[in-house]
Amino acid sequence: MTSSKQIKSKISKEGLLTISIEEVDIPQPNAGEVLIKVQATPINPSDLGLLVGPADVSSLEIVEEGSKIQMKVPESLIRSVSARFDQNLPVGNEGAGIVEAAGEGAEHLIGKVVGVAGGAMYSQYRCLPASSCLEMNDGTSAREAASCFVNPLTALGMVETMRMEGHTGLVHTAAASNLGQMLIKICNDEDIPLVNVVRKEEHVQLLNELGAEYVCNSTEDNFMDDLVQALVKTGATLGFDATGGGKLASQILTAMEISANKTATEYSRYGSDQFKQVYIYGGLDRSPTTLTRSFGFSWGLGGWLLTPFIGKIGHERFAQLRKKVADEIDTTFSSKYTKTISLEETLHEENIFSYTKQATGEKFLIEPNN
Repeated sequence: MTSSKQIKSKISKEGLLTISIEEVDIPQPNAGEVLIKVQATPINPSDLGLLVGPADVSSLEIVEEGSKIQMKVPESLIRSVSARFDQNLPVGNEGAGIVEAAGEGAEHLIGKVVGVAGGAMYSQYRCLPASSCLEMNDGTSAREAASCFVNPLTALGMVETMRMEGHTGLVHTAAASNLGQMLIKICNDEDIPLVNVVRKEEHVQLLNELGAEYVCNSTEDNFMDDLVQALVKTGATLGFDATGGGKLASQILTAMEISANKTATEYSRYGSDQFKQVYIYGGLDRSPTTLTRSFGFSWGLGGWLLTPFIGKIGHERFAQLRKKVADEIDTTFSSKYTKTISLEETLHEENIFSYTKQATGEKFLIEPNN
């Protein structure tokens, strides 16, 4: 076998998105590199940003069944993707597989299951530096290791950020996701107060069964009262919002301000002096982010991304976090998948409509060699 199938995504200057399965040569590993037969790779929201981008899914057209599809990017959004015009970009942030060959200095990984975040993982084979691979413990399957990077390290990164910035408790939205469930387990193990925000009653029950103490349903009429009460009890002043759009970030900051004022000794027209921070780290809601300024002046709202965070903590701490993920991949950092598909099935209409909804608790896994 000299060639490998790979999913690529291209947007033309006219705003036409093409997603296709291409044949690419299988490279041979050089010194310090390994050749991985990719056995499992997840579809994360961050992958959809490249795979589908801002295209209108309702405009989907099948060009070649199982190998090429097209969609239109709304005219108002074409300029936002001008940097990628006419570039046929490989997709897939992370995945796992078996090392089939290795260059000098990496031979010890041959036959091992490794997880990697090397990009272009929606491929049958990937050649990558051995240093970028996370060697899994014996007995760990590629399916278990497929999501060993984005969600586990983001959850750990939230806790690390909390400590680095001097907070003592967390608020997390879309908390019933795989990532949210990982964060609950971490916080339970380390006695960190955590307020979970969900959008469905069944998610409240799910997280309660998982051991979450504070779960607030943002669709309930008493959401703000429940959120304030949870913040009073936990003292959480740092939030991570996966939705991004709408008013949820503003509601969290407002609830934090109300909670802080319940212990204030005197009134200030500038609000409490308790600093409150919300980081947006996702875009489940694509509408504009709306702020209602009812939380004083001691607050911050910004973006949070895993890659810059890793740069901040340094190589030694990053290695420690990666080892923790490998050791707890089937417990704390286990992932659940609602559907397993092939590369070709990734381009099937019903699957595209399903995984682009980004519904909390639903996650697709691609097995490129099946």
